Amino acid sequence: MSLVAIVGRPNVGKSTLFNRLVGMRQAIVDETAGVTRDRHYGRCEWCGNEFSVVDTGGYTSNSDDIFEEEIRKQVVLAIEEADLVLFLVEAQTGITDYDEEIANLLRRCGKPVVTAVNKIDTGEKMYDSYQFYSLGLGEIFSISAANGGGTGELLDEIVRLLPKDMETPEELHPELPHITIVGKPNVGKSSLTNALLGTDRNIVTPIAGTTRDSVSTYYNKFGHQFILVDTAGMRKKTKVHEDLEFYSVMRSIRAIEHSDVCVLMIDAQSGIEAQDMSIFNLIHRNRKGCVVVVNKWDLVEKDSNTMKKYTEAIKARLAPFNDIPIIFTSVINKQRILEVLKAATSVYENYSRKIPTSMLNNEMLPEIENYPPPAWKGKYIKIKYLTQLPTRSPSFAFFCNLPQYVKEPYKRFLENKLRSKFDFSGCPVQIYLRQK
Repeated sequence: MSLVAIVGRPNVGKSTLFNRLVGMRQAIVDETAGVTRDRHYGRCEWCGNEFSVVDTGGYTSNSDDIFEEEIRKQVVLAIEEADLVLFLVEAQTGITDYDEEIANLLRRCGKPVVTAVNKIDTGEKMYDSYQFYSLGLGEIFSISAANGGGTGELLDEIVRLLPKDMETPEELHPELPHITIVGKPNVGKSSLTNALLGTDRNIVTPIAGTTRDSVSTYYNKFGHQFILVDTAGMRKKTKVHEDLEFYSVMRSIRAIEHSDVCVLMIDAQSGIEAQDMSIFNLIHRNRKGCVVVVNKWDLVEKDSNTMKKYTEAIKARLAPFNDIPIIFTSVINKQRILEVLKAATSVYENYSRKIPTSMLNNEMLPEIENYPPPAWKGKYIKIKYLTQLPTRSPSFAFFCNLPQYVKEPYKRFLENKLRSKFDFSGCPVQIYLRQK
């Protein structure tokens, strides 16, 4: 599928236009300049033609934004990988030095460029757009990203200039798993994403809260294929003061809801804290597979038993959900990051495993006969049959004569037997008792 990159200086409405093109509020929009930092991907359909759209951060130079240089790198990378560049400018402020700098960059890039003048909300403002012909980038399209005015003609031109008959990895492999990296701010989520991809896909700085949007990337290396999602760090509600951070946390929660496996990163120096447990509980409530990654392991003083003690401490906090892979890494030193991949793909295999009904009954019914449910009020409970339900996560229905009398301890016994017979490491297992 063809790729269109939206570029421009800060606060001209790139994310607003991106959201309109993809048909949903996917990128965070705020009046504050410089909200978008990483490249953000979505899909647009127009008149039967589909193409990918990438939203970029505002291109600046010599500003007081500490992320300026990293954002500029991301914009240049987006231009290099795009098939067409959509250059967005704004009518009210006219041509600025940043606009001219970007226009010079686009004239040299060798890609088709479409120039759109945003915030043309009335007929009178149309005259303000003609000055942009002086940039020498061809035809000018006057639009209003906020209310959609003029976007039809703009999309017609984009579709006309794009190369045809290209397919995305998602179309070629529609069942790709979604692996989402989650955790508190500044534990190394974007660093892990960049290390796995082998490129500076996401901006990384020592400042907590650098990543704002949830950023998806197609991964195809070392025999693994999946969609890798980097998310914003999630802090306690009481510590979230900005609207932007609130939206970032909401995006992270939505990314967890749409994932198959979550990689929960924790800081080795601080250990597993209350906020880590809140994120883990969120993963468990959404019934997603989980891998715990302890990052910055190189900064911890160690002896021969440190890793074992640390693992036991984490499992004690996660109990009773302690059948979860725990990987100790140092992302900066590229230490054991491939083990994270192996663990995540292994958990996905467990998460999507479907067990034949005959095998389930052959393995589980003898165990149930050896240790039947306790009698309740003089009535004996008999489980006759079980089957796996057609749900996304592993769920099993046990059919018996008196399901209302089967209590939680026996459900945990059934879950533990299922885990011992079939590998469900890292996955939540749901047990349902039904009337036969």
